[in-house]
Amino acid sequence: MSVSVSGTFAIFTPPPGAVALIGDLTDWKKRPALPVVDGRPLTLRLPRGAWVEYAWLDAEGRPFADPDNGRRSLNPWWPYPRAAVIGEYAQHPLSLDARSVPFGHARRLSWEGAVFPGRRRAIVYTPAGYDPARTYPVYYVQDGVAFYRTGKLGELQDRALATGLITPAVLVFVEPGERNEEYYLNDRYLDFLVQEVWPRVEGEYSVSRAATGRGLWGASLGGLISLYLGSKHPDLFGRVVSHSGAFIAHPDGRQGGEINTTTAGEWLRATLESAPPRHLQVSLDTGTLEWLTAPNRRMAAALADLGIEHQYREYQSGHNWVTWRAALPEALLYMQGQ
Repeated sequence: MSVSVSGTFAIFTPPPGAVALIGDLTDWKKRPALPVVDGRPLTLRLPRGAWVEYAWLDAEGRPFADPDNGRRSLNPWWPYPRAAVIGEYAQHPLSLDARSVPFGHARRLSWEGAVFPGRRRAIVYTPAGYDPARTYPVYYVQDGVAFYRTGKLGELQDRALATGLITPAVLVFVEPGERNEEYYLNDRYLDFLVQEVWPRVEGEYSVSRAATGRGLWGASLGGLISLYLGSKHPDLFGRVVSHSGAFIAHPDGRQGGEINTTTAGEWLRATLESAPPRHLQVSLDTGTLEWLTAPNRRMAAALADLGIEHQYREYQSGHNWVTWRAALPEALLYMQGQ
């Protein structure tokens, strides 16, 4: 048996060739892996109701999937994470609502980039019953394909609208090119939105051009750039949603093609404390099993101290799509709730 659970203890039994365990427990490779000693199982105490993703390392330090665990993660980038559930993992009931509801409409856009090189793509998702005579709030969602396919944010809005819980919005799922470059406190990303994305959206759809009706949405580095640009430009943005924001970052934290999300300090929080973005409505959340838990807690505390309208939530999981899918309904209800 790969993983067994007793109360709040999880016992990870290493398969042949495993020399260490990584995952949410170690912030993957950001902290030292948990070594396997003489092939013995590793026993860890974890929060009740937690969803924990993990992988094994071989002798060359390469991660591989637990061959005895078929519970896959929602991670769209890595093939090797597997999941262990500690007790009952509860998803938001809105996420589980499978009733047939009116669907919104997705239109794919594609063009040759100017601010950043390469082919650029976005998906514009209009709500069911979209009326061009009406002006809708609009959210520009970073890591767009992941939020559209894995997070299913458009479908979530469909269900929430059908149950009368929210008012409609237009969702623009923007796909990055080199996300480390574009999202790490890069002012040129705003140039990209203003010069390339907004003309295509605002020229064809009835969306708000006022800051109060225009929002940014993202996870990890996408959450970082969303709060950074949203706080810096009160004339352009009034709403920000950030999941597990990568708030360990500094404008000088880029070295060549590498970015520093572990030791760069919390520059954005200090910046917001010196110039409070009181124009914003902010939704923050994080997993309790990730290296960004404390920075997100401190960011939420700063928003509270500054009197900025916000909500903050935590989930018993790591820096992954289980956390963010659980967080999406509450973020949507907070931003668009009736």
